[in-house]
Amino acid sequence: MPTFADFDRRHYRTVDVATGYDGWAPSYDHSVLDEMDLALLERLRQPRWDRRHRASDLGCGTGRTAAWLRRHGITHIDGVDLSAGMLSQARERGNHTTLTHGDVRETGLPTGAYDLVIASLIDEHLPDLAPLYTEARRLAADDGVFVLVSYHPQFMMVTGMPTHYTSPSGEPLAISTHLHSVSDHITAGLAAGWQLAELAEAPIDDTWIAAKPKWADLRGHPFTMASVWTTHPSTPPY
Repeated sequence: MPTFADFDRRHYRTVDVATGYDGWAPSYDHSVLDEMDLALLERLRQPRWDRRHRASDLGCGTGRTAAWLRRHGITHIDGVDLSAGMLSQARERGNHTTLTHGDVRETGLPTGAYDLVIASLIDEHLPDLAPLYTEARRLAADDGVFVLVSYHPQFMMVTGMPTHYTSPSGEPLAISTHLHSVSDHITAGLAAGWQLAELAEAPIDDTWIAAKPKWADLRGHPFTMASVWTTHPSTPPY
């Protein structure tokens, strides 16, 4: 199976996830566009956010996702992240009920406690998807939903671009990046006991090209994707 290294065109020095996001935390919100993730959440037909009450926010980062969830009526949000720097930013934002310094594959959060499990732009840092999907299933209540926003593998293969940031010294640094195909996601999700309810893609469009003119040749290529997984797919809406 191909790995991201087979497509990497940047060959930046690579750091581990905690080190990378600790370094990126102060500037993260200024370098990530809403079109990457939040705009894609807006486009989903499901779940019905107003029917979700308790959320676990895996790889919660600076709290961008939690702020979006709050605006959509979800009031209890427990966040987990491996980066102390990102957790510090999230704590200042104040949108989480609790924040835990930990691994999304083994969070320590209570079993079956959440009707929404959500993770955004984190799975490319995991060498294997199975533990993420398994942990999400453990956390989900009987009527739970798992929403995962991911970098699209096609974008990663076409551009050869790892997740990266610029250090204060001006050096571009890659954060350990792994390539997962769509079938990898589906296989891991089904094996963990989830059922796929929706899959949406966000293409590079005029909004993206206005922000990044050098991406004009990538118009139409999918940039990110969102998958919605349910425990009981036969009774929509979710």
